[in-house]
Amino acid sequence: MEWSRFDVAAMQRAIELARHGEGHVEPNPMVGAVVAAAGTIVGEGFHQRFGRPHAEVEALLSAGAAARGATLYVTLEPCCHHGKTPPCTEAVVAAGIARVVVAARDPFPSVNGGGIAALHAAGIAVEAGLCEREATRLTAPFRKLVQAKKPWVIAKWAMSLDGRMATATGESRWISSAESRAIVHQLRGRIDAIVVGIGTALADDPLLTARPEDGTAPKRQPLRIILDSEARLPLEGRLVQTARDHAVLVVTGPAAPAARREALAVAGCEVWIAPASDPGERLDLLLAELGRRQCTNVLVEGGSGVLGSLFERGAADEVWAFIAPKIIGGQAAPAPIGGRGIAGMADAAALEIEEISRTGGDLFVRGIVNR
Repeated sequence: MEWSRFDVAAMQRAIELARHGEGHVEPNPMVGAVVAAAGTIVGEGFHQRFGRPHAEVEALLSAGAAARGATLYVTLEPCCHHGKTPPCTEAVVAAGIARVVVAARDPFPSVNGGGIAALHAAGIAVEAGLCEREATRLTAPFRKLVQAKKPWVIAKWAMSLDGRMATATGESRWISSAESRAIVHQLRGRIDAIVVGIGTALADDPLLTARPEDGTAPKRQPLRIILDSEARLPLEGRLVQTARDHAVLVVTGPAAPAARREALAVAGCEVWIAPASDPGERLDLLLAELGRRQCTNVLVEGGSGVLGSLFERGAADEVWAFIAPKIIGGQAAPAPIGGRGIAGMADAAALEIEEISRTGGDLFVRGIVNR
């Protein structure tokens, strides 16, 4: 397919618009749309919030009468089923759109080619595949939730230049810069859940909430999840003390004392028993449970044992690593990824780097884990 420069520019604008819905639309995908006529954009829209009109409808409303005979550029195949909103295909047909350019197909079973077929049946010219790679990446968390029934998992850590995430005595505040920590709070403010192990909870007494540096309200507060096989989370700690304000899920093993589980529940925590003795298996069960709860994005912040299990299970999708220009040293100082490790270099998890930048004095590396 040969695309004009305007076609490409219009779809890139739709992708840019789609990103404005990040943190608001989940478990729906981020979608953007542009209406153009005679080489001019006459309407724009994006999916703004879960339950609200989809991007196509917003763009058509923006275009008004100018939509008749125009081209609609949309980052994801228009839906053709009744969900929270009516089918977008019906709105496209009613607006008199003559041509639709779709970046990527929708994997949702009720759509998955049906939207394109419905538009064809209505006599509308449909072309697909423009900026498909970018649009597919944009909707990767949604696609994983639909296809694998599990959330998109972001592994995050901060470490020194020599690969340590704490000193030998366990001190970790602060390895990374204030600018790096502000980025993490922004990330927390758009995800569904954050996961740490009981070791991190005991050592740091964290809040694990999203607290933007500018004082604005985050898009959402994540479900705070503690992997705590023996239900040791202190009742006097900040997590339990704030459980009635921001949800806490304590994931225990089957051998956790009933009295401890009950005490945490009475204090306001949700206690979920993962029926497995192996920590890695419990992590798998948790991710499946989060998928059932329609969690789209989950952040795993560690410590090294949890991150090690995550990579050993092949469960990490994305990495956010902050590398501080500091040397800690010491064989007993923990590295970010614990566990058994790999036997051969061919088995190493490889990243497709999407961003390398400076955050304060740190180096920030973000990438997708290649399967």
